[in-house]
Amino acid sequence: MQELHDAPLAPLTTFRLGGPATRLITAVTDDEVVAAVREADAAGTPLLIIGGGSNLVISDAGFEGTALRIATAGRTLDGTRLELAAGENWSDAVAHAVAAGLAGIECLAGIPGSAGATPIQNVGAYGQDVSATITEVVAYDRRAGEVVTVPNAECGFAYRHSRFKADPERYVVLRVRFELEDAGGLSAPVKYAETARALGVEPGDRVPAATARAAVLALRAGKGMVLDPDDHDTWSAGSFFTNPVLTEAEHTAFLARVAERLGPDVAAPAYPAGEGHVKTSAAWLIDRAGFAKGYGAGPARISTKHTLALTNRGAARTEDLLALAREVRDGVREAFGVTLVNEPVTVGVRL
Repeated sequence: MQELHDAPLAPLTTFRLGGPATRLITAVTDDEVVAAVREADAAGTPLLIIGGGSNLVISDAGFEGTALRIATAGRTLDGTRLELAAGENWSDAVAHAVAAGLAGIECLAGIPGSAGATPIQNVGAYGQDVSATITEVVAYDRRAGEVVTVPNAECGFAYRHSRFKADPERYVVLRVRFELEDAGGLSAPVKYAETARALGVEPGDRVPAATARAAVLALRAGKGMVLDPDDHDTWSAGSFFTNPVLTEAEHTAFLARVAERLGPDVAAPAYPAGEGHVKTSAAWLIDRAGFAKGYGAGPARISTKHTLALTNRGAARTEDLLALAREVRDGVREAFGVTLVNEPVTVGVRL
């Protein structure tokens, strides 16, 4: 294991923000990960787990404790079964599966970060969620002090949520196992309307998996959602806020606010979200509340390509980012009575 002291954490995040860690350990095997976690727990040392750093907002003061960077590598493909080490680059893993002619994760192309983070957030985009293909998650259970295998049914998957996210101090993901589909090189049925339009097909149709992947990459790039060190619109955590899921009563009150603010003929986005719930669009809310693409005058601004991405324009501090996030959150709540929830994990700070 590599060990550094007073180590900068900003370079390990896609925001490029945050102060140093007291100690930074880089683990390249599952055994090293488990040993580092056990050592920190035995000593009572605060522990921060870092994968691809694409979902972290770290305090300007940094992290007083041990930061553990999981840099494990390895992917195994056996027929339609894919196993990924937690440190594997997720976008590369999607490309690998598509090249093998397998379907199920092709619309998750270009999402930054590591494979181990995908079950935690139940990562999803363009009509696919990892919960649909994950069969098992291998994790170190800090409470039990042992490695456990958690089947899909026990992962507690929900929209951008899981058992692992609900109890973040308990589990450290080591490996993720997927069951993909061999559809003769075709994609899974296209579910997302925007993807279908880009592909020139109807929802429910299949296309070559490689074609679906390419279309999603193009859509994401157009929104600044594919990492590019020269493009400050990608110095972000992708979508900063999750799409709100409202009860029927909350949705009714929301529609009344929309009619009052924007007029009775304006239709707000609405999608089924389980019995008695409706999901709406955070991007739509942000834009209609007056926060357009490129909004902001300081070093942290809304992306010029997508209203859901808050970005570091190159000289921001974490507090600049948080000030912008609070302004957007409060503005949406004042306009529509809906409180946006941040998707990235905050470390040493609170929105």
